[in-house]
Amino acid sequence: MGHLRFHLCVVRVKHCLILYQIWLVYNLKINYSLLKKTSMKCNKCQNDAVFSRKYSGEELCSPCFSNSILRKTAKTISKFNMIRNNELVCVAVSGGKDSLVLLHILDKMSKSHNFRIKVVTIDEGIPTYRNEALEIVKKFCAKLNVDYSVYSYNDLFSLTLDEAIHVRENEKISSCSICGTLRRRALDYAAKDIGANIIATAHNLDDTLQTFLINMLSGDIKKIGWMDPDTSNNTIRKIKPFCEIYESEIVFYAFTNEIPFQSEQCPHMNEGIRTEIREFLNSLENQHFGIKNNLYKSVLRISQIVKDSNSNQKQLCTNCGSECTGKICSVCNLILMLKEKQA
Repeated sequence: MGHLRFHLCVVRVKHCLILYQIWLVYNLKINYSLLKKTSMKCNKCQNDAVFSRKYSGEELCSPCFSNSILRKTAKTISKFNMIRNNELVCVAVSGGKDSLVLLHILDKMSKSHNFRIKVVTIDEGIPTYRNEALEIVKKFCAKLNVDYSVYSYNDLFSLTLDEAIHVRENEKISSCSICGTLRRRALDYAAKDIGANIIATAHNLDDTLQTFLINMLSGDIKKIGWMDPDTSNNTIRKIKPFCEIYESEIVFYAFTNEIPFQSEQCPHMNEGIRTEIREFLNSLENQHFGIKNNLYKSVLRISQIVKDSNSNQKQLCTNCGSECTGKICSVCNLILMLKEKQA
């Protein structure tokens, strides 16, 4: 009976996520249609507007909207000193909307700024789901003429995500937690392998707010310190150029620039609380335009305070040499536990 309840819960969450994505694209298309029908003009160039940015009051045409996302991303990169001259950036691309839009923008920026990019995709070994994404990324990279590499859990850890979930200690360790931990190590390895010391991921402002609230609600305060976008002092710099951009704007960028992306959700996406938090934040934003931006500013301040506190406890993992707050980092702890269970 317990397994049945769990299965029904997972199915419900998966359906909610798919419906949310459909709802998001549908509402953006409605927004697009209404603006065209009402003949509202772009604030920048006076052409027909296709996007209404509620929190700023801007009405933008498609080219001006796309340029605004490009400029906003460039401003974030500059503000937090994310990329320096002549550096090679490892762009983590999963095949979803956020990472493909990030690749599209960083590819444009690399042609006018002094840095280079290479794309890395992590294959968790999820049948059918990952195969579709790999094909989308491969075609998109070929179109942009960008170097592209795939690294798999199976090659790096001698097990797939499904196998890791099967041998985990207990179900309190969620599939998303296992996947995220292994992904971090896989990206670290991939970046070193291609000669990059920067990893760019497509986490957006909504992702940051959701993760902050999840950490707060679970009592995991230390993790909040790792959310500071300024990683300029880290050995391997993990940057989030979209950390100040709404998810809805990234979706509209993909829509208006005709960027293909995988719409199917991961079959292991069973983190129900994230979905609830997403809906709660979207509801607040719909009633109080700009409230996400205000909350993000608070997150930055709190993250900096916790980061300064964590810095006194930082040490190097005795197993891999990565920075952590204990003798062994969370990645090595997980890998060791999984290998013991697998043996």
